[in-house]
Amino acid sequence: MLSTLQSKKGVSSLKKDELLVKIIPDRIEMGRVAADDATEKIIQLLEKQDEINMIFAAAPSQNEFIADLISRPGIDWSRINAFHMDEYIGIDPEAPQAFGKFLKDRIFGKVPFKKVFYLNGMAADLEAECERYSALLKKYPVDIVCLGIGENGHIAFNDPGVADFNDDKLVKIIDLDLVSRQQQVNDKCFEFLHEVPTQALTLTIPAMLKGKYLFCIVPATNKAKAVYNTLNGEISEDCPATILRTKKNVILYLDEASSALLNIQKNGHEE
Repeated sequence: MLSTLQSKKGVSSLKKDELLVKIIPDRIEMGRVAADDATEKIIQLLEKQDEINMIFAAAPSQNEFIADLISRPGIDWSRINAFHMDEYIGIDPEAPQAFGKFLKDRIFGKVPFKKVFYLNGMAADLEAECERYSALLKKYPVDIVCLGIGENGHIAFNDPGVADFNDDKLVKIIDLDLVSRQQQVNDKCFEFLHEVPTQALTLTIPAMLKGKYLFCIVPATNKAKAVYNTLNGEISEDCPATILRTKKNVILYLDEASSALLNIQKNGHEE
């Protein structure tokens, strides 16, 4: 059983190993709370560093968070470099389903980043593309990662079966499992399963865990089982998101729907 640390202004907080979990009943409010925390950390880091480096996930689960984040007047985007964490192989970069296009439409093209680095899923030499992007990640060490969790517990496209907590690569080519591909149909990104690419480029789990701060935004009913497994299961590559429980400075944001399967004892007090 999970126990709440406190409940304040509609936000319940609990801890599982190193992972801080915030549960907010409303999805839009959940995005705002996550944007509050991310904005505070961005501003803190920019007070100490000339620039910072951020990685963003491309998924409908991130929509409310991203929309709120880009509205914040206190962020100096001209001192931030941006990466994304995965991309389909063989999809036109201007196709609406392309992750680079998704982020360009919602954030990369909306605010004046210092630099934006795109993964190229159409590269003639995909191994060379992995090496190119890995070199950029080394040159611009990540400060903040904004991510989600897939229906199968993946983070980025590190599905069970290809996830490796000790991966020696930063970026790699992977085969997408059926659950990941079906999720893209469930999320209305593709109409039919056969349209979903079967391979992708992804940042590895060690690449993302190099981030100093991780903000993991996971709303909706279809994520409830993955959330339950993330918080209650053995830390294992069978549910890659469980690795988040081992790292400090990670916050998981849930709404009422995604937290529905959790059995929570409210030890905190209402304020």
